[in-house]
Amino acid sequence: MDFNLVGLAAALATFFGIWAGHVSVRKIERETVRLWIPTVIALALGLGLWVASTLTSNLPLSAASGILGVTLLWDALEFHRQQARIKHGHAPANPHNPRHAKILAEYPAATTADLLDRDPIGRAYTAQEIASMKAGGR
Repeated sequence: MDFNLVGLAAALATFFGIWAGHVSVRKIERETVRLWIPTVIALALGLGLWVASTLTSNLPLSAASGILGVTLLWDALEFHRQQARIKHGHAPANPHNPRHAKILAEYPAATTADLLDRDPIGRAYTAQEIASMKAGGR
């Protein structure tokens, strides 16, 4: 009996690619002063993995490479979308990063408060409670 490992490879690549992408986009965007550098790296790696997936005859490796390649291409886009979230106050800014310090100065909605780091209260937060959390973080 032959085992088909394509599904397993695709599932693992999808899970770990999305998890690592989510965590790394937030961390890299928070720490990097010049956002174009990680964007170009993610684009190059993504395209490289995408091309590698078409050149290998190993199906599980091809599936995993293709999925990770497309995930990295998406992460390149997410660096800029994360920056937009910071400008709108949907993600915390890093005041020690000069790029974020400029965002904090230019965009009134930007905040250093991490609105996801809070205790659940069993109901939606009011606008006043959210403003209080933002003011406490800024």
